[in-house]
Amino acid sequence: MNSIGNSFLYSAYFKIVFLAQCGYVMLVLFRKQHYKYRTKANLRSIKMIPYKRIKRDLVHKGRIIDLYNDTIEIEGGKLTNFDFILHRGAAAMIPVDSDGKILMVRQYRNAVDQYTLEIPAGGLNAGEDMETCAVRECEEETGYKAGKVYHLLDLFTTVAFSNEKIGIYYTTDITPSSQNLDEDEFVNMEKHSVKELIRMILEGNIVDAKTIAAILAYKEISVKK
Repeated sequence: MNSIGNSFLYSAYFKIVFLAQCGYVMLVLFRKQHYKYRTKANLRSIKMIPYKRIKRDLVHKGRIIDLYNDTIEIEGGKLTNFDFILHRGAAAMIPVDSDGKILMVRQYRNAVDQYTLEIPAGGLNAGEDMETCAVRECEEETGYKAGKVYHLLDLFTTVAFSNEKIGIYYTTDITPSSQNLDEDEFVNMEKHSVKELIRMILEGNIVDAKTIAAILAYKEISVKK
């Protein structure tokens, strides 16, 4: 294809992206305005079918998760079964350096059999709160220690079958330290701008859900600063 054709395609692509972003912004504004006028009566009018857990049977006890089979009673006394994965919780950090670049980690994930680019994160140790965990994981995986940190959001990773909850924090106060990885953990640290990460998300090169949610949320607050 000649240069004129390429220029036309690039121009069309950016116009489509711009229109999509405008549409998204309008949708967000509409939802915010619509939500303000939803009354308690509106919410009460939504039919909520009752679910009652009858029993929970342990199927497998793992190192990080436990698998259960739940017996649930639904409307009319009908019984059904759900798989449930119990998770102890986790935390993640968005570490931002003095150039505004985010420290990311690339590591192998057995569940998807590929290397993934993520924000540093990990499971809670016994008795550990989410903020402490996020600071610890940041230093262990990136080799940078976080000073003042801020809470960004909490999310449930897979509401269909797990209670895994991740607290996500961010910091612009980082100092060089050293990595402290587990024996079976091999992590490469990379630095990327928010713009680069957004592009990687849209191109499908970042597939980790917590990372996608964290970067998109951080983009919003960083724009407002």
